[in-house]
Amino acid sequence: QVQLVESGGGLVQAGGSLRLSCAASGSTFSMYAMGWFRQAPGKEREFVAAVDWIGSSTYYTDSVKDRFTISRDNAKNTVYLRMTSLKPEDTAVYYCARAQTTGWGYRVQPHEYDYWGQGTQVTVSS
Repeated sequence: QVQLVESGGGLVQAGGSLRLSCAASGSTFSMYAMGWFRQAPGKEREFVAAVDWIGSSTYYTDSVKDRFTISRDNAKNTVYLRMTSLKPEDTAVYYCARAQTTGWGYRVQPHEYDYWGQGTQVTVSS
């Protein structure tokens, strides 16, 4: 069983920065790509970023490109999301998730991930 625990959310002013962390249990963390999603009130969960199992390949949704950076430290079983130049529209609950299968691919749908954290709230004030 894999457990994912996010941390690092909070309240920040527009233009500010936050770094989210997602700590994973288990010995298979380094075998799987990881992703970050977010869900704002009344909206569907949306893809934010993903990183391959090594940390060498990444991709992002257009709205966060050049502002957010996903990374991972396999020695610490942790994936990060560094968020800069935050905007009020970035306000959401942020979730980390593990890809459903090994290998690298373009996975932007929630059903392509099988384990999820409980989420961490990010609120950006204007």
